[in-house]
Amino acid sequence: MTWLAQSRLINGPFEDPGLFIDLRFGSRAILFDLGDLSTLSAREIARVSDVFVSHRHMDHFVGFDQLLRLRHTRPGTLRLVGPPGFVDGVRARIAGYSWNLLGPRSVDFVLHVAELSKGRLGPWTPLRARDAFRPGPEIASDLPEGVVLSDPDFTIEAVALDHGIPSLAFALQEQLRVNVRAEALAALGLSVGPWLRPAKTAIRAGAPDDLPVDAGGKVVPLGLLRERAFLVAPGQRLAYVTDAAFHAENAERIVSLARGADDLYIEAVFLHEDADLGADRRHLTARQAGELAREAGVHRLVTFHHSPRYLDRPGDLDREAQRAARGE
Repeated sequence: MTWLAQSRLINGPFEDPGLFIDLRFGSRAILFDLGDLSTLSAREIARVSDVFVSHRHMDHFVGFDQLLRLRHTRPGTLRLVGPPGFVDGVRARIAGYSWNLLGPRSVDFVLHVAELSKGRLGPWTPLRARDAFRPGPEIASDLPEGVVLSDPDFTIEAVALDHGIPSLAFALQEQLRVNVRAEALAALGLSVGPWLRPAKTAIRAGAPDDLPVDAGGKVVPLGLLRERAFLVAPGQRLAYVTDAAFHAENAERIVSLARGADDLYIEAVFLHEDADLGADRRHLTARQAGELAREAGVHRLVTFHHSPRYLDRPGDLDREAQRAARGE
């Protein structure tokens, strides 16, 4: 069975952090963090609908200008979420440019920016290109605690970690994994087509069996597809953790967020022999990252955000983390 969300790190482990999540069968993608985006194609960046930024240190936020440069000439909405102070940070970046040529006839592009504070997502601040990115009236968010995006196919959760400043960690949880049984579909006299996406979404949303589905010109009940044509399994969980001090409160939050994750992307900045540096700079060592992954019971550990002090021994950090994850 294949996943709805396909994820990959944007850069190498010694370069700027960032995770690109491609939502299969749709025209959307998601970013966790905004480091250097130069490895992404213009087409990939154009598909980004939502961005979740851990914090505004330069290596996690410098890609904002690249994103805005490409997106502001295309219609649509781009949502951005970050920690307290994020709205002001986005507005400050925008204010660094002159927008005198924007006006009512400009492309209808709008940024919706919100902050996670005290566990809840605050109101959205709209910044519309036609208004030269001046803030419009705030739009209330009614999402439950710890949730920063709720979609029919998945949710995005967030938790604040201590990095001397709040640094957000994120997890994507698919509602259900739904795959097509091609032979069974053909036996029902149905063909593969764009109708499958809303049908899958309906199954993930728990729609009733008697829901009529237009399967490319032939109407069938959703229950028939659920029983005969689809394979349904629990959805995947992806977790992304970076820039966090190693102490009990952070560890508890990381383990809770990453519990049972199929993939955990987690920083491994220092070797454990340099744990004093990690403590001083409020970063995880590779061993600590692996221990957290083991405690959370994750299926696959991917490390990133390695300190350049280990460029001459590039594999040591990941090896230390993977050994710790295995309990060695």
